[in-house]
Amino acid sequence: MKLSARNQLKGRITSIVKGATTSHITIDVNGTIITSAITNEAVDELGLSVGKDAYAVIKASSVMVGVD
Repeated sequence: MKLSARNQLKGRITSIVKGATTSHITIDVNGTIITSAITNEAVDELGLSVGKDAYAVIKASSVMVGVD
C-alpha cells in the first residue's frame, strides 16, 4: 500500500458498529484508540472484522490545538 498520507498508524480493529449507512470502526494503536466513520459498503469491500489488523490513515490540511 502506497499513500501520500504520512500518518499511517497500524493497529487492530476492536469494534465495528454499523448504522443505517455509516459504520464506526475502532482501532487500537498501541493502547491509543482511534475511531473512524466510513460507509457500510467500505466495511464490506475491505472485509473488515474485529481482530483484524488495519491502518488508521490520517490526512488533514490542518490540525487544531486547544488548551483549558
